[in-house]
Amino acid sequence: MTDESEHTERIVPLRLQKFLARAGVASRRGSENLMTAGRVRVNGVVVTELGSKVDPRVDVVEVDGIVVEASGTPVTLVLNKPVGYLTTMSDPQGRPCVAELVPVDQHPGLYPIGRLDKDTSGVLLFSTDGELGHNLLHPSKLVWKCYEACVEGHVLPGQVQALEGGIELDDGPAAPAQVQLVSAGRASSVLRISIHEGRNRQVRRMCQAIGHPVKTLTRLSFGPIKLEGLDAGSWRLLEEDELAALRAHTG
Repeated sequence: MTDESEHTERIVPLRLQKFLARAGVASRRGSENLMTAGRVRVNGVVVTELGSKVDPRVDVVEVDGIVVEASGTPVTLVLNKPVGYLTTMSDPQGRPCVAELVPVDQHPGLYPIGRLDKDTSGVLLFSTDGELGHNLLHPSKLVWKCYEACVEGHVLPGQVQALEGGIELDDGPAAPAQVQLVSAGRASSVLRISIHEGRNRQVRRMCQAIGHPVKTLTRLSFGPIKLEGLDAGSWRLLEEDELAALRAHTG
């Protein structure tokens, strides 16, 4: 038996979730979720059992009716999320969600990397590359995200310094932030705040902690990926140089 045939014997058959992950549909865990949700068919039959195996040479695998090719490559895109959309791929209450804005029919397995709350707009990354998404969100990677917050009231320089030093929150002190006071009026002020943590509603809570509740909040960038040139509700695939820059940020 040749080395090539020995290699073939080792990789066939594959666990279905492993095949989906290799094909760039989703991470291994994401692929398992697709299966248990009844979205995966093998040779026309829905398969939900996680131990199921497939032979990529002969079996036809579909996700949401789209045939998955073994040679598929991961897809990563950026969406300018509008206000009013939940960062979820489905909502049992029928509320608007970001899945309506991205091409899940073309790229089954797309999932959001992190989340923005319903009332926050701006940069939201999606990918079928589970490893990339995991690395971008891992606390050890220190991937910076920049937000522009319009807040109530007149922000003082001392309050900016408090944010920069690491403001105390109800779940412990925030890491030091990078903060720019863009404008300070009597009724409202505009701050640009960069953080590398990913706590729930963190920027809103940071501003609340200095006595200036957020009126509007937009994420301007996620690592090297910026918002410029992308209308609200629009998306685009990342270029190769952007993907390389993202991976560089994850080490």
